[in-house]
Amino acid sequence: MVKFGKNNFLKKIALISDTHSFLGEDVIEHLQAVDEIWHAGDIGNFSLIEKLESINTLRTVYGNIDDHKIRAACPLNLEWDCEGVSVFMTHIGGYPGRYTKRVKGILQEKKPDLYICGHSHVCKVMMDKQLNILHMNPGACGHAGFHQFRTMLLFDCADGKVENLRLVELGRRGKIEE
Repeated sequence: MVKFGKNNFLKKIALISDTHSFLGEDVIEHLQAVDEIWHAGDIGNFSLIEKLESINTLRTVYGNIDDHKIRAACPLNLEWDCEGVSVFMTHIGGYPGRYTKRVKGILQEKKPDLYICGHSHVCKVMMDKQLNILHMNPGACGHAGFHQFRTMLLFDCADGKVENLRLVELGRRGKIEE
């Protein structure tokens, strides 16, 4: 974490999702350069959680493919504050104009600054102008699924704002070399 100004801090974040038990060296390189890793579900296996925790501070939710062991260790929903940015994260939730009923109710009640989900394997960042909430889905950085390209997001939280948002393209999805 970088300190700047009198009482202001900047936290560097790596946002990933849908690893489906795969964590490539290309992803690990980016994870080592941040203050926190946020994983929006579909982790795949418990050893991947342990690997992520050995790299950096981890905040994660479970996804629909995750087993009972991961579900016992990770919540369905996670809420926290990151340098003045209120965050709500879940795995399945939709996006502005197409929220699931469950998530729409939560967003209307909580009104976080940043809403994160995974599941679709499609990287999407958009503003919900009606609720004034920034939505992020980092896509998928694993190989399992229908997506064409593996992606993740990097950004900073500072002074109540999300800044320096960057899309990281990790190459084509495909069969994992053994």
